[in-house]
Amino acid sequence: MRTLCASTLIGEFFVIGFAGLVAMKDPALSTGTVWAVCGTTMVLSVLLCGMITRPGGIQLGWALQAALIASGFVVPVMFVLGIVFAGLWWCSVHFGRKIDEAKARFARMSEEAAPETA
Repeated sequence: MRTLCASTLIGEFFVIGFAGLVAMKDPALSTGTVWAVCGTTMVLSVLLCGMITRPGGIQLGWALQAALIASGFVVPVMFVLGIVFAGLWWCSVHFGRKIDEAKARFARMSEEAAPETA
């Protein structure tokens, strides 16, 4: 699960950076504000890569997905990208858990079979 979720978060890192570049074109927003928000969110996405397996890591990831969708109020295309990344996040968590379960099952089967062959 960790690899899939981290890949999604790194993809979001780049999308957030590009959204910041687009948001800078809005004359109503100051450059400092745009980069304070985008920079904080980008750092959070990278830090979440290491927190995925810790308690609350998945929930923080969901909060980041909600923030990404909400950023569509500033950069409208982020509504679509936020929904796409929320779907990717769901797939990463869902299928990542299934992969982890399959790996654990395979490891148990290998341990059970190993003494018989020795």
